Amino acid sequence: MKLLTASILFSLLFTAFPAELNSQTLKDAFKDYFLIGCAISDFQAAGKEPKALEIAAEQFNTITPENMLKWERVHPEPDRFDFELPDRLVEFGQKNGMFIVGHTLVWHNQTPDWVFKDDNGNYLNREQLLARLKEHIYTVVGRYKGKIKGWDVVNEAVDEDGSLRKTKWLEIIGEDYIEKAFEFAREADPDAELYYNDFNTWHKAKREGIMRLIKNLLDKGIKIDGIGLQGHWGLDYPALDELDESLKEYSSTGLKIMITELDINILPTPNNYTGAEITTNFELQKKYNPYPDGLPDSMQTVLAERYAELFGKFLKYRDSISRVTFWGIHDGHSWLNNWPIRGRTSYPLLFDRELKPKPAFNAVIKTVNEIKCN
Repeated sequence: MKLLTASILFSLLFTAFPAELNSQTLKDAFKDYFLIGCAISDFQAAGKEPKALEIAAEQFNTITPENMLKWERVHPEPDRFDFELPDRLVEFGQKNGMFIVGHTLVWHNQTPDWVFKDDNGNYLNREQLLARLKEHIYTVVGRYKGKIKGWDVVNEAVDEDGSLRKTKWLEIIGEDYIEKAFEFAREADPDAELYYNDFNTWHKAKREGIMRLIKNLLDKGIKIDGIGLQGHWGLDYPALDELDESLKEYSSTGLKIMITELDINILPTPNNYTGAEITTNFELQKKYNPYPDGLPDSMQTVLAERYAELFGKFLKYRDSISRVTFWGIHDGHSWLNNWPIRGRTSYPLLFDRELKPKPAFNAVIKTVNEIKCN
């Protein structure tokens, strides 16, 4: 797809077929290609933003919990699980006929220290930690058996150089903690789809490491159904050829490919940081928060054009991509307002703070309509 210039694109988004575009929902526009989803925050699952949930039900056919199924939220203490918000999320998803994804069972972040220690504060041995992991997965996955249809079993286990990330999971259990997690999840719900999920999946060294991990699981006969490529991207990264190469390689595995956690960071970042490590934190400076009072039309155009580029690539690989999930419903509750710099005003999604569709919304729908017309 040859991209239009920014000024022409912005004009067309409001003058070419506006009624047709705005009458289409995202899920209907892409129904013949892949699922379209959003992340639901704890705040929203608690019913404190009903308008956002209305948009979720109208526009999306798959949902992912942003935080409520991470270990620190759902299993905050050794003998206590908190299923109040996940239960609400699942009820909402089922009511609206959505494909529900569980996020996430094993991660190095947002996991309480007690998980790795005994009552005396000493680190567990391999067998003890495996038993604790099995109990957690059996309890959480088992509760939603047949309701949550897919799970991010392991999240961000590969480091930037392609090696396994140095975590307590790796240190105490060993490299096979990943396959054990997948085995436990399969046992807890044999019918659920099981995924590996990571960011910077377009970096060559990291991509090679992820491919080694996936191949190892497949060679051992471990059930894995898909690879989640976190779309925490920017206006100029990944380059389209890098994205294309990555999608081609991951598709070669024969597994389902999912674009997860999609949002576009349009704000400048210190040191040109492109990762998604949540512990990263930079000091707030005015130069890193250029649009505190609203996004100008010129940048709305740039964002729309970027989304059009990306969805052009997704549609190219539509035979492999099964789902595209935005990391949030609207700009106001995006994590990018506080990461990697707290207190910024970010504009990464398709709906603005007033819950109205942005030019990027029409740009995304226009990509699929162009395919249908050709």
